[in-house]
Amino acid sequence: MRSAAVKRGGRLPAPGRPDTMAGLMTLTYRDAGVDIDAGNRLVDRIKPLAAATRRAGMLGGLGGFGALFDPAAAGFNRAILVATTDGVGTKLMLAGQLGRHDTIGIDLVAMCANDIVVQGAEPLFFLDYFATGRLDVATAETIVAGIARGCSLAGCALVGGETAEMPDLYRAGEYDLAGFCVGAVEADRIIDGSRVAAGDAVLGLASSGVHSNGYSLVRKVLAASGTKLDTQLDGRPLGEILLEPTRIYVRAALELARRVPVHAIAHITGGGLIENVPRVLPAGTGITIDAGTWPRPAVFDWLQRTGDIPAQDMLRTFNMGIGMVLIVPAAQTDAALAALAAAGEQAWRIGTVEAASGAERVRFSGRL
Repeated sequence: MRSAAVKRGGRLPAPGRPDTMAGLMTLTYRDAGVDIDAGNRLVDRIKPLAAATRRAGMLGGLGGFGALFDPAAAGFNRAILVATTDGVGTKLMLAGQLGRHDTIGIDLVAMCANDIVVQGAEPLFFLDYFATGRLDVATAETIVAGIARGCSLAGCALVGGETAEMPDLYRAGEYDLAGFCVGAVEADRIIDGSRVAAGDAVLGLASSGVHSNGYSLVRKVLAASGTKLDTQLDGRPLGEILLEPTRIYVRAALELARRVPVHAIAHITGGGLIENVPRVLPAGTGITIDAGTWPRPAVFDWLQRTGDIPAQDMLRTFNMGIGMVLIVPAAQTDAALAALAAAGEQAWRIGTVEAASGAERVRFSGRL
């Protein structure tokens, strides 16, 4: 739990004041580059942010050593818990370059909460780990505000976290983030892909851009081409497009599952459509995707063209405009698309489940 005193590792990089009583050197935590008072100020600032995410089932608030949550109070009778953890990766480095830290917390929540909903589970609560070289309270508050915003979008409570100030490990201005999310699903409503059958419809939900995967390659393209982050692409600065936060699909996916039978869900992260969709397919099945059924965001065309990236590498690295895949009975396609539109999502039927044998589980037709 994030406490009033920020947990840190302590090495002593600089001399302190001489101890005139003993003739020895007196060193303090502040001399080592760690400011407990700054940590206390951060906790005071983020308490209202966490409180705004409170939901049914949450017991207590920030400040304890652990968070308590009662699934029965959240409306579950036979709850199966689902847990995930993830980070944001080197997208953090672009946020640092641009001095924009207000949306990176949304990415952190999205990467965890979108994995939770894949199994039909509802995200219940979230914790974060924020590590930095020297704590900048204003920047940290901005980051946690983004995390709280992500939790609100996912419908989960921000119940705590940890802030670590480690001046010998991170350079000035650097930080890293990790997130941890727990959700629940009734035992008889788990979505595990076992009902997927040949003929089912494959639906794709629009991504908001690159999301939070492939940024090591994105940064390599930027560096090799010398492209500036203020370069205009599709009417917007490229840096702004690349920092667009990962879309959170939780509410739309849960609402769809209440309306139509959802046989499988796949969150399209690292590995793209090629590697993520087969994770939810039963043996003996595969999918054929028509790549011309959705508009590909301009940022992917820019990446492929500027970096001369082979089509196969694009498909195995990026989401290519599809952030989540849902598989439903073909007869429910129109109802599913209508429900997703009502929930504010752009969605298309992008393919069909087919019988398949061998290693190739995802085939493409149309423009790649």
